[in-house]
Amino acid sequence: MIWDRFRIEGRVAVVTGAGRGIGAATAVALAEAGADVVISARTEEQLSKVAAGIEAAGRRALVVPSDLSDPDAAAALAARAAEAFGRLDIVVNNMGGAMPAAFLDTSPRQLENAFQFNVSTAHALTRAAVPHLLEAGGGSIVNISSVMGRIAGRGYLAYGSAKAALAHYTRLAAFDLAPRVRVNAIAVGSVATSALDIVMTNDELRTEMERKTPLGRVGDPEDVAAAVLYLASPASAYVTGSVLRVDGGIETPNLDLRLEDL
Repeated sequence: MIWDRFRIEGRVAVVTGAGRGIGAATAVALAEAGADVVISARTEEQLSKVAAGIEAAGRRALVVPSDLSDPDAAAALAARAAEAFGRLDIVVNNMGGAMPAAFLDTSPRQLENAFQFNVSTAHALTRAAVPHLLEAGGGSIVNISSVMGRIAGRGYLAYGSAKAALAHYTRLAAFDLAPRVRVNAIAVGSVATSALDIVMTNDELRTEMERKTPLGRVGDPEDVAAAVLYLASPASAYVTGSVLRVDGGIETPNLDLRLEDL
């Protein structure tokens, strides 16, 4: 049956930025599809709640509180997964982000920090994971990029540039690691996570965002988690080097930061 191609029974996944939002929803979704999951983020209390959801799905969770802005800390997760569960099959590079800022307020250091937080850490974990993925017979890498890596809007210089780099990193890595390791990404649109709290609690801003989104709503973390499961599972066995859009159909930014002309 086709559902069997979405099962990842007995496989092991690492999910970064897994304390809440997209990362938390993804970790639980992978567990519900059959995987044991290593989850990492800064806050242990948040991770413990996610671990409870994984265990409720009948799978094992390993909680690794860590500051993943350090590429070495991110890389260490691959070995932790192999040591705890004996293998590694799936890596979800979900950690990332950068605060919006006007062009003249974006320093070279802020740009460098955005690249490290969104690209270098993903590469560090992916590079460390590859030997374990090969030992397990192959695997899947899923990078969480953003619609802002594809479209242009004021205030997103650092974030959008880094996410665009992550999207192309995905394409390049897919060629380097084929045929045994697949590498794909998801270009995420506006999703109701803590990063959008200020929007979701403001009727005017939320309504504006919904109006500018063709599907007429802000996304849920589970919308992205379902796409991750597809890319992580045998259902996408003939897919690599792709950037899947999960953005409600937007072609222009749906949140105006109201930055004035210079």
